[in-house]
Amino acid sequence: MSITRILIANRGEIALRIHRAAHEMGIETVAVHSTADADAMHVRLADHAVCIGPAPAADSYLNIANIISAAEIAHADAIHPGYGFLSENAKFAEIVEAHDIAWIGPKPEHIRTMGDKVEAKRTAGALGLPLVPGSAGAVSDFDEARQIAQEIGYPVIIKAASGGGGRGMKVCESEETLETLMRQAGNEAKSAFGDATVYIEKYLGNPRHIEFQVFGDGRGAAIHLGERDCSLQRRHQKVLEEAPSPVLGEEDRNRMGAICAKAMADMGYRGAGTIEFLWEDGEFYFIEMNTRLQVEHPVTEMITGIDLVREQIRIAEGKPLSVTQDEIEFKGHAIECRINAEDPFTFAPSPGDVTYYHAAGGMHVRVDSGLYAGYRIPPYYDSMIAKLIVYGRSREKCIMRLRRALDEMVIEGVKTSIPLHQALLAQDDVLSGDYSIKWLEDWLREREA
Repeated sequence: MSITRILIANRGEIALRIHRAAHEMGIETVAVHSTADADAMHVRLADHAVCIGPAPAADSYLNIANIISAAEIAHADAIHPGYGFLSENAKFAEIVEAHDIAWIGPKPEHIRTMGDKVEAKRTAGALGLPLVPGSAGAVSDFDEARQIAQEIGYPVIIKAASGGGGRGMKVCESEETLETLMRQAGNEAKSAFGDATVYIEKYLGNPRHIEFQVFGDGRGAAIHLGERDCSLQRRHQKVLEEAPSPVLGEEDRNRMGAICAKAMADMGYRGAGTIEFLWEDGEFYFIEMNTRLQVEHPVTEMITGIDLVREQIRIAEGKPLSVTQDEIEFKGHAIECRINAEDPFTFAPSPGDVTYYHAAGGMHVRVDSGLYAGYRIPPYYDSMIAKLIVYGRSREKCIMRLRRALDEMVIEGVKTSIPLHQALLAQDDVLSGDYSIKWLEDWLREREA
C-alpha cells in the first residue's frame, strides 16, 4: 500500500518530527490537538488539523474514539502514535487496523506481549536474550517470594508487571522487609496502572542502562542500529543519552546487536523497537522492550545517517527494510540533552509564556522542539519542551560542540534544565563516561548537602 495522509496522534516535538519526515516523503499530515494546543507549532505546520477535546490528556490525546473520528473526518489512511500517550496501547492499534487505517507501529500482539513485563521477560528468555536472575513470572505468594529471594540473593527488586517510571518498584535488602515491600509495590501498581501484579529480580548494585535500537519488517527480517547509553537518569527518567556507549567495544556491540536482531527476526517483529538492558561487569541483562519510537532516537540517526521515522512509514507501507545489517555504518558520537520546562535543580515544573527563544545552531547541531517566542507552555503535559542533539567525530569533539550549543541556546520566560546540562558537562565522571544509573541522583544529593 501507499500512504498518502498520516494522522499524528501526538503533540509537541515528536509530532513535528513525524510531520517533517512525512513531508519529505510527499505525504500529507493531520495534526490532532487539545484546546490547550490550538496554537502549537505541530498544528500550525500540518496540512490539516482537528481538535479532539479539552486540555486534559484523558479527554484528548488519550481519547481513542475522538482520534479515530478525526482520522475518518480528515480521510487519513495511516496513524502514527509517536511516543507516550497511546503509542504502546495494543487495543488502540487493533482499533486503528479494524478501521482499515494503517498502524505505523508494531503488530498489536507484540505491543501487548512486551507491555506486560512478566510476559516480556518470559518471551525475551525464549528468544535468547540474557535475563536478570529472578522469578519466572508473577509472584503473589510470600513463601514463594522468600524462596526466590533466597536463591538469587539479596538485595532484590520488586517490580510492577505493568507500567513504568519507577512506580510499583521497591528494593528489598533483607527477608524481614520482603512481605511489607511486596504489599506496598502491589498497592502502588494497582493505584497507578490498575494491576497489582509484581515480580522479583536480583537487584544490580551499580549498572548502566544500555539499549539497542532494532527494526523488523514483520516478515522475518530484522536489523539493529547499535546501542544508546541512557544511564544519566533521575527517578528512572532519562536526562541525557549518547551513542555509542562509552563503555562498549565493537565486539560486544556486534555480539549483542546480533542477538537482538535475531530475536526480532524470530519474533516476526514489525517496525521500530528498543530492547533495554542493564549492563554491569561486562554482562547484559534484559529489563524491557519499548514497542515504539524512543525520545532519544535522534542520537541513533546521527551516527547511522538513517531516518528512523521514514523507515517506520516505509515498513507500514509493506516495504522491506531499506538497509541490510552489512550496509549500516556507525560513525562518530552523538549526545542528546532533554530540555524540560522546570527548575534545573529542584525539578519543579515551570509552565508559562516563552518570551524569547533562540535555538542553538551550527554544524552537526539539531534542535527538535515546537517552541517559538510567544508560545505558552501548557501545564497539562510532560515538561519536555526541546531536545538538543549534537554530533562529533569523537566523543570529546561532541562534548565540546554540545557545551557551545548549550551556551548558545536561549529560552526566556520559564525556567529550563539547560543549566543542569551545563553543570553535568563540567563533571569529570561525565566527561570520562564513568557513570551509572545511580550517578546523577548521588551527585544531586551531594550538591544539595
